[in-house]
Amino acid sequence: MTYLEYKIRAVPRGFRKLLYLNWPIILLLCAAGAIGIIMLTSVAGNSWHPWASAQLKRFFVGFALMISIAMVPIWFWKSMSVLAYITSLVLLILVEFFGSTGMGAQRWLDLGFITLQPSEMAKITLIMVLAFYYDWLPDQHVSKPQWIIAPLALIFLPFFLVLQQPDLGTSLLIVLGGGVMIFLAGVHWGYFGVALSLSVGAILTILYSRGTDWQLLNEYQYRRIDTFLDPSSDPLGAGYHITQSKIALGSGGWTGRGFGQGTQSRLNFLPEKHTDFIFTTLAEEFGFIGGISLLIVYTLIVAFAIIAAIRNKDRFSSLLIYGVTVTFFLYFAVNMAMVMGLAPVVGVPLPLVSYGGSSLLVLMVAFGLLQSAHVHKPRGVI
Repeated sequence: MTYLEYKIRAVPRGFRKLLYLNWPIILLLCAAGAIGIIMLTSVAGNSWHPWASAQLKRFFVGFALMISIAMVPIWFWKSMSVLAYITSLVLLILVEFFGSTGMGAQRWLDLGFITLQPSEMAKITLIMVLAFYYDWLPDQHVSKPQWIIAPLALIFLPFFLVLQQPDLGTSLLIVLGGGVMIFLAGVHWGYFGVALSLSVGAILTILYSRGTDWQLLNEYQYRRIDTFLDPSSDPLGAGYHITQSKIALGSGGWTGRGFGQGTQSRLNFLPEKHTDFIFTTLAEEFGFIGGISLLIVYTLIVAFAIIAAIRNKDRFSSLLIYGVTVTFFLYFAVNMAMVMGLAPVVGVPLPLVSYGGSSLLVLMVAFGLLQSAHVHKPRGVI
């Protein structure tokens, strides 16, 4: 027994699990959340209302959920994986019939006490069920074709349901997250070569279908592609968002204009300044230093999570941690690429910073699962 294990044994059993929490990740999550509160205060004209106060309450609720989930043994969450996945599918189907509509899409369920976006939940439950599947599947079967069908079906069921809302950004994140999970599970790289070829063919087909009777995307989604390729073609229309975003990013310089001094956001030139485009406000007011500081916080969260996954010898727990980490990475990578003009505008929030209840709470639940896997990993003392 090591000296550390001896000291931990002296701690009452009820508090012992708290010592096993991955505290660096918790502190970094709090740092990112604090940055979000600061920016939401700024975009509201140095006011706590209407966004910062509500976001702070949600963060506290999410934090409590994360710690509570972390205290529950990981085997329980493993046993709930299939049920959680089925529940998310049922909620996505209910959205089709009873969902609330906003910004041209039907994505939310009004439950009275909260407006839930089931597509956010689907990202995490997909990770859980794929980790459960590959933990159950013997290693020698992982790359056999007949055992690839089930995980593909698990991925494409929520993908198609979310795409119908329509929510192209979230549906693509579901496919990317699921694909990375399959890759990490050890599926042969040849399958991904085939998938890449099919993806290229699908993209060409989607572009070719524009204007035909069998057009595959909505017209506003095609306009987003046009805007991505040439924002200046319609600077006051479809290209307005990204044009104003680039102006805000460039005007921040190295140190920014100062807290609450961002002209693009304060004068309402910047659209969706409290949600999808909040990173541009951060860059305008705090410059390159502010933007890179948030990126460093995100990068450290990913790094500590990867270390936790590598050190965890339980296959389900390790895959679950990897899945949560990939989902978190895709969140901020796609959002930052989007507001910089490196990717089409697809409506992906900046994790822990953008205003939004469903994305924040679901993300904290995901990190609760990560913490549960970390706390209950095989070790000398529990």
